[in-house]
Amino acid sequence: MKVTAKKNEQVANMKFFSVYPHYVTKIEKKGRSIKELHQVIEWLTGFNEQRIQELIDEKVTFRTFFERATLHPNAHLIKGVICGYRIEEIANEFEIYRKCRYLDKLVDELAKGRKMEKILRA
Repeated sequence: MKVTAKKNEQVANMKFFSVYPHYVTKIEKKGRSIKELHQVIEWLTGFNEQRIQELIDEKVTFRTFFERATLHPNAHLIKGVICGYRIEEIANEFEIYRKCRYLDKLVDELAKGRKMEKILRA
């Protein structure tokens, strides 16, 4: 599937606080912890637990969330298909969409029981 400008804008304007509970539900259902979820988010974005909570309280969009983030230098190693899109094929012009899919992929790997060293591309 190809990302469109419209799809990129939709995702960029979604609120992080509204998606975060779905991440929590997904990983807890599979026996993983919020601490592990925060570890994954911190690895990708540089946001610690306190900063994540501030962004939730501020009700930022994914655009703002990723504009404020410092993406991990190994984030480009996150590959595969998520939501029908092959991450490594998402065009540079849809950077926010790709970053959102990075996060989705990491949460998915966490929920699937993958070892943390593998998730964090160590």
